[in-house]
Amino acid sequence: MPLIPIDWLGTHVELPADLTPQQLAASLVRVGLEEEAIHPAEVTGPVVVGRVLTRQAKEQSNGKVINYCRVDVGVHNDSPGTGKEPSELPSRGIICGAHNFDAGDYVVVSLPGAVLPGGFEISARKTYGHISDGMICSARELGIGEDHAGIIVLAKADDAAAIAALPEPGSDALPLLGVAGETLEINITPDRGYCFSMRGVAREYHHATGAVFTDPGLAENLPTPLPAATPDGFPVVVEDDAPIRGRHGCDRFVTRVVRGVDPQAQSPKWMRDRLTQAGMRPISLIVDATNYVMLDLGQPLHAYDLDKVVGPLVVRRARDGEHLVTLDDVDRTLDPEDLLITDCSGGHGARVLGLAGTMGGADTEITSATTNVLIEAAHFDAVSVARTARRHKLPSEASKRFEREVDPLVAPVAAQAVVDLLVQYGGGVAGTEVTDYCEITLPEATEFPLSEVERLTGLRVESERIVEILTDIGCGVAAGASQGVVTVTPPSWRPDLVASAHFVEEVARIIGYDNIDSLLPQAPAGRGLTTRQRQRRDIMRTLAEQGWVQSLSYPFISTASLDKQGISADDTRRLAIRLKNPLQEEAPYMRTSLLDSLLDTARLNVSRGNPVVAVCEDGVVTHPLGLAQAEQPGVGERPSDAQIAALLEAIPRQPHHIAGVACGPVTEERAGLQAIVWDWRDAIEAVKTAARTIGVELAVSADERAPWHPGRCGKLTLSGDANSDAVIGWAGELAPAVCKAFDLPARSIAFELDADALCAARGSTEVQVEPVFTNPVAKEDIALVVDEGVTAAELEATIRDAAGEYLEDLRLFDVYTGEQVPDGKKSLAFALRLRADHTLSAEETARVRKRVIKQAAKRFNAELRA
Repeated sequence: MPLIPIDWLGTHVELPADLTPQQLAASLVRVGLEEEAIHPAEVTGPVVVGRVLTRQAKEQSNGKVINYCRVDVGVHNDSPGTGKEPSELPSRGIICGAHNFDAGDYVVVSLPGAVLPGGFEISARKTYGHISDGMICSARELGIGEDHAGIIVLAKADDAAAIAALPEPGSDALPLLGVAGETLEINITPDRGYCFSMRGVAREYHHATGAVFTDPGLAENLPTPLPAATPDGFPVVVEDDAPIRGRHGCDRFVTRVVRGVDPQAQSPKWMRDRLTQAGMRPISLIVDATNYVMLDLGQPLHAYDLDKVVGPLVVRRARDGEHLVTLDDVDRTLDPEDLLITDCSGGHGARVLGLAGTMGGADTEITSATTNVLIEAAHFDAVSVARTARRHKLPSEASKRFEREVDPLVAPVAAQAVVDLLVQYGGGVAGTEVTDYCEITLPEATEFPLSEVERLTGLRVESERIVEILTDIGCGVAAGASQGVVTVTPPSWRPDLVASAHFVEEVARIIGYDNIDSLLPQAPAGRGLTTRQRQRRDIMRTLAEQGWVQSLSYPFISTASLDKQGISADDTRRLAIRLKNPLQEEAPYMRTSLLDSLLDTARLNVSRGNPVVAVCEDGVVTHPLGLAQAEQPGVGERPSDAQIAALLEAIPRQPHHIAGVACGPVTEERAGLQAIVWDWRDAIEAVKTAARTIGVELAVSADERAPWHPGRCGKLTLSGDANSDAVIGWAGELAPAVCKAFDLPARSIAFELDADALCAARGSTEVQVEPVFTNPVAKEDIALVVDEGVTAAELEATIRDAAGEYLEDLRLFDVYTGEQVPDGKKSLAFALRLRADHTLSAEETARVRKRVIKQAAKRFNAELRA
């Protein structure tokens, strides 16, 4: 993230003379920027201006010549006759191995206590027969250059003008060298790309403090007039025949030409200092000029060796099999989605010069022999650049800016700024040919009701103040179609401002979030959980009371889980949605049943030696049946209402299910007690009890469905009709093959319910609690002989209907076939508990019994077993 040199920032906005990085950070944070870090100075302690008084060259035994110098360091001098190595001169004695200076020259001296880059601490030490009480520094030792052959000479002894411009010996030398002290680093969020420049940060400081701001991105603030495009400009052809999501990769391309640049010309010291403070390494005048303008204005630029480029430049997408050696000497295989800059060496658009907005190629790079320069300042699509940078793992300084959007209007200004620098410091001649391919689309005007500020923030702001703020951030503001509404046109550098809420946010941040009062909302407090949420919690609590432990399993599965459950190929549960970017390649599908993942949870617990496993889960499953494909909208504008509606229709249904898996003993064997093991009846009863918690009675009928045992699987429905389509779920014993596949004990049980369907059957009305009667209960046992095909659930439903309001509880306690029961028949014995608000008489009990027998005989030809 960008480093902010304060002196550079001060060229665009008025800053206090004593502004610290901490104060700058506080001001920028106030308007929404983020402080990443404040980096300590690499050079600390006394680094001062010194004047060499004497220089004695002494040849050593190894042939090396060392200079012993007495250096005047002003207030840091040792008095005559004092110090670690006394002298009659007020000075300090320092050993130096360089030879590019003489007595009388002004140099840079680091005194004991100073710390140089790399943590190198300066101290007085004995060397070459003398005590060196400090160090005369080179550029490399101070971290401001690569020169280590000689020390830094601030002024020669005979250069009176240079000496006059220097402070007295002993003064702090760091400001003269451009060595940064503490430096602020800020974090740039994706919507604030314009702050990837000194221009943008200076603007934000102006918003925070009201300091006077001069926009360097405006043509009128350039030192030379901005020329118009000319017919003879360097030819550029844009041929983007594969735009990403409807957005063309390049909508502006400016070129300028500078000839006769001195290849030996160095960047001015102030430029090198600023680049270093901003975290970039100075390279050469041409490269430094493009980097400097990019950091200053936020517009990435690229310089080509004009003599190596064969026009026209062609902007196009890559072709299969193309390669490019980028400036970092990496041979990259290109993707057809990559946007390229090419030239016509070898044919139209045949040679690839660079990845647009990301990095240039080696063929036309600037070298130490380059004299004629072609400057590119373009505007590339943010999505295209971002995808290319990520694909090639190439997060360059250019791509960081383009993927956050760059001001499309600043390109010609940035190109002119580079031209001016090369002419002024490189002796070049600006070419008159100017190219400006421009197909940009500026932000559209938006109707903005001024009342939205108070509605969304609670701030009462005068209309004039709102208009003033919007104008100050660069928006165009005009009267709207009605009273209290204005038409706002965002500035070119703020493509993120597209809706009223964005303008409200701008007003709030400029006024200051700390000025928004903390008030309790006037709206009534919420009512907590929804009815269905409460119902699902009631069900899960009931299961927990029966010994089931709630778990949370991984919602993504593999087809292996479906195979192990024995789910057939034509089962709709196999129509699972596959994720494009799964967290694990082994589990790329969204589950269609909770058992898909819950069985693995049970397996894991069994494998870890847990003796009793009874896990349940309340979660969502995904059913993609009957969905229509929706076209993915582009990223250049807000989707229309029709597109949003189509997207919502394409979202798969995700109902809540509740499932459980149990195995092992319910209670372990103990002295005098046998172990009690889970069986299929426990699964069914757990489900019926849980449903009864929310006031829903479930009926059970035999069924066959994977992964359950064909003969021990119960289908759960909402009514006593075994043929009802209102299926809530299934419960029973898992098939032996499934137990084996998941490494579970034999006769493990499982259930799964559609919780949404179950809760919908209950509705939102409150459960009516049955009154508690203190009158005695009347008990009746009835054994009915029916055909073997009649299920207990069907007969139970008939008995409930016939028994009427006196029935308190009904329980099947015996199923018998054998003697006294004809072949093809079975006996089902039920225990009835009857109670009323009065003591039931024998006649009332007999009438209930008679109704039950009569109704069972009518429907199932049932006979009372003697």
